[in-house]
Formats: sequence, C-alpha cells, structure tokens
Amino acid sequence: MLSVERLPLHLTIRAEVGATFVPYLRRQLRRAHAILRPMLIDFSLAVVNDARMSDLHIRFMNIAGPTDVLTFPLDLHDGGEATSGEVIVCLPEARRRAKDHGVPVRDEVLLYALHGMLHLAGFDDRTARDFARMHRTEDDILARLGVGPVFQPNARKASRPAVANRRTASRGGR
Repeated sequence: MLSVERLPLHLTIRAEVGATFVPYLRRQLRRAHAILRPMLIDFSLAVVNDARMSDLHIRFMNIAGPTDVLTFPLDLHDGGEATSGEVIVCLPEARRRAKDHGVPVRDEVLLYALHGMLHLAGFDDRTARDFARMHRTEDDILARLGVGPVFQPNARKASRPAVANRRTASRGGR
C-alpha cells in the first residue's frame, strides 16, 4: 500500500487580493511541506480581504472582525491528521502586522499559511506550551527555507512582551 505522506501535494491557491504573492507562496509552501512531511496531500489556500475574513470569522468562530488565519481540515487520516484542508489568510491583517513587526508582507502571509499547514498536521496553540512549540516550529521551518524567523523576527533580542504582543494580537485564528 502506498503511504499517504509519499503522495505529492496538490496545492491550490486562490487570491482575491495579493495575487502577486502566489508564485512565492506556491514555491515556499511546497518546500515547507517537504520539510514537515505531514499526511496532508490536498492543501487549498485562499488569500482574502478584511470583509471576507470578517464574514468567515463570525460564521465559523462567532467572533466579529477579521483575524489573521482560519484553518479547516476537510478529510482526516485514520490517526486524525488532515489529509485535506483549506487555510484562509487575511492580506490586510498581514499588512498591518508586517508593518508592526518589521517583516515583509509576503513573509507574514507565508507565516499564516504555514500556521494553517501546521494545524492541519496536528499542531495546536491553545496552551502556552503548545503555542510556544508551534511558533518555534514555524520559525524553524521558515529559517530552513531561507526566509528567517517571522513570528518572532528578533528572537535573539526579543523579550517576553514581544511574544505576548503577537499572541494577544492573534484572536483565535484556527
């Protein structure tokens, strides 16, 4: 029997906004998938505006206003890990946060897409320990891609409040 993780990734990217980021996202997400090696074989990414994200955020999480990323597992492997899923990222939120944290917008969008991929691979960020593990993994993968850390770009210099500010800014984007 062919192992699910050995199948090639089917990647679909739809950009209501930010179409110029699509080639970069496609290249980097394929490379991130090869590093992570999740059970995920069908990954859909949508890049949307504030209005669309706000609609989705209220509909699926009952929280008003936009968020950075929403993740939807569609099909699960017997072990519970997603084999198919969709991630929605909000470009205006990425622009705001990229400016606040001094990182390129395309890398902030990539961070959100990777965050969703990690959720689909079974990572969670609901406890402080899981939060730290997930975001270390994100920055580790981004560093391996040659992008460098994005969640905590000044990791060597950052103090706890920098992480807390990032965490507070994220309003349940699962």
